[in-house]
Order: sequence, then structure tokens, then C-alpha cells
Amino acid sequence: MCMSWRDTLQHEVRAIFTNPTILLTVFGGVLLYFFLYPLPYIQQVPRDQEVVVVNLDNSQLSRHLERMVDATPQVRLSARASSLAEAERIFVARKMAGILAIPENFYRDLLLGRRPTLSFAGDAGYFLVYGTVLEGMAGAGNTLAAEVKMNRMVMSGQAPALATEQYSAIRLNLVPVFNPTMGYVNYVIPAVFILILHQTLIMGVGILGGGQDGYRQRTAPLQLLVVRTGIFVAIYWLLAMYYFGFGFTFYDVPRLAGLPELHLILLPFLLSATFLGICLGSLLPRRELVTLLVLISSLPLVFASGFIWPISAIPTPIIVVSQLFPVIPAIQAFIAVNQMGAKFSTILPLFYQLWLCTALYGTLAWWLLRSKITPPIATEGAS
Repeated sequence: MCMSWRDTLQHEVRAIFTNPTILLTVFGGVLLYFFLYPLPYIQQVPRDQEVVVVNLDNSQLSRHLERMVDATPQVRLSARASSLAEAERIFVARKMAGILAIPENFYRDLLLGRRPTLSFAGDAGYFLVYGTVLEGMAGAGNTLAAEVKMNRMVMSGQAPALATEQYSAIRLNLVPVFNPTMGYVNYVIPAVFILILHQTLIMGVGILGGGQDGYRQRTAPLQLLVVRTGIFVAIYWLLAMYYFGFGFTFYDVPRLAGLPELHLILLPFLLSATFLGICLGSLLPRRELVTLLVLISSLPLVFASGFIWPISAIPTPIIVVSQLFPVIPAIQAFIAVNQMGAKFSTILPLFYQLWLCTALYGTLAWWLLRSKITPPIATEGAS
């Protein structure tokens, strides 16, 4: 005899909220990563990176350049070396962020109208730190070059005010459009939040699906699919609102999308991720394999989504395979609408792709549940 919808709901809720592994994965994972992941980047961009300086000129102008570099918010001159070899040893031993080398005869070459070469070095193993160090040192060097050029123009009879305006043939007015602070949090956190929701949802559903509770053998496959999906979608709808509401406010992430647009994207995203979790839980022989598989796939999905690494630099087969995961169109749609202010009509292909994933994994999940659930054998009249 099949269970009623009410009994199935009660058993599923009990199975979820009495399983510490599921609770730790769903609620613990979402809440822990909310604070843990952005913590190292809460200052948005690196500041005061330690740099060792090698001043082979030791002139008044070269010392002025040192002070200019040290005054930048990106760089702090914290060590001095007499040669490049010594600077490299200090750089490695103290794990510093960069090296600034001022060449010999720096001041003399400037007086003679030559172009001396400043040498910058940084640890390219950390892209954000590397770019910050080079930005600070290059900015100070360009400012000094502008000062020297302006002084020459003034000495040649040019008015100081006019020299200030004409020392450069090009004037730049840089205005960041989609990342006002030019920081890490606004750049990465919105996409990572969606990835966290996707991965923890799949793990939670997969762990539950790996169990062999007896009541599931007395439940119709479609009924079990609808009830389980409804519970997890409801839970993650609240968690998603926590991320997109309090989370974005807490980290000062811009929000350009309206609630109707977010809910429209959220519905097929949560449905397809839940169905995918049910499929994995039904296919894999042990429930812990779901967690392992999801964790292994996290980093490839981050790069394949295109917000850290350009899609044009990713091999086409990887792009094609990645489109099977609901998180890829979800990240691209959420970022376009919420961070870039795109109209909903522009992300309709991604929206339809999410519904296609929903139909594909929903059908597969129903078929797998149907194949695993064996109807009870009638015993009346067997004797």
C-alpha cells in the first residue's frame, strides 16, 4: 500500500532534519562559507604590500622616488638591499611581495634627456597581489616622469599651469562600471555564492538519496520526487534570499536586479540542482561519493563559468560539457541581471537553458527513483 502525501512529507522532513550530515552540509556549509570565503578579501584590494628596494643610484631624485613609492597605498618599502642578489635573498626569506630596482646613473640619465629603466618584480603566484605591487610602483614611476617633463617645459619658458595640462598627450578618465570599488568582493562573491548554493544543495539531496529508508519502498516515485524537491527548494529559497539580501548588504555588493527577476531565475536553478542531486544519489553506490564528486567539480566549474577565466580561453569541449551543469547558466544569468544591470530579455537563452536542465534531470530523477523503488509484493491468497 502506497503512503499518503502527508505521510511522505513527514518522513522526508524527519529524514532531513534528523540527519546531522545533511544539516551540516546544507545549513552549516551555507552559513560557514558565507563568512569564511570572503574573510581574507574583506578589505577588497591588497594594501601596503611589503617591497624591498635596491637603490644603485643613491641620488636625491632616486630617494624622492623611494618616498613616492612608499607613499602609495599599494606598496610599503620595508627593506633595503645593496644589490639585486641580496634583494632576491630578502625577497625569498621574508616572503615579500616585490622588488624595486633603481639603476645606477638614474639621475644623470634624466638630466641628459635619456630614459632610464626602472625594474619592478613581484610574486606572480598571487595575481591580485602581483598586480597591486606593479600598479603602485609603476604609478609612482609615471608620476615622477611627469614631474620631470613638466619641469623641463617650465624651464623652456612654458607657463606652469599650461605645462600641467600639456605634459601628456592623452588624458584618461577611468570609471569602473560593474565593480565600483575595483575590489575582490564585488568581483567574485556574487558568483561564488551561487556556486555554494548549487554545490551544497546537490550534496544534501544526494546524501539523502543514498539512504535506504524503508518508507521509500512504499512511496510512489513521482510522489517522492515532488515532496523531496519541494522541501529542498523551499529550504534553499530561504538560504538564497539570505545570500542575496543580508549577504549582499553585509558585504556592500551592488544589487541592480528586482526581486521578480531574481525569483524567475532562482526557480529553475533550484529545481534543476535538486533533480541533479537526486540523480547522483540514486546512481552512486555510497552516499559519501556524492560529496567527493561535488567537491572535485567545484574548481573546474568556477573557471568554466567565465567570471574568473575568459570563456574564449577555455577549450570548446570543456565549455560544451560544462553547460550540462545548472550552475553555469545560473551564474551567468545572475551576474548579467544583478551585477551588470542587463534586462531580463537579454538572458532568455540562459533562462531557457535552466529550464531545459530542469526537464532533463527531472525526467532522469523520476526514472531512477522508479527503477529503485520496487512495489510491495501482495501476500493475500498466496497460501
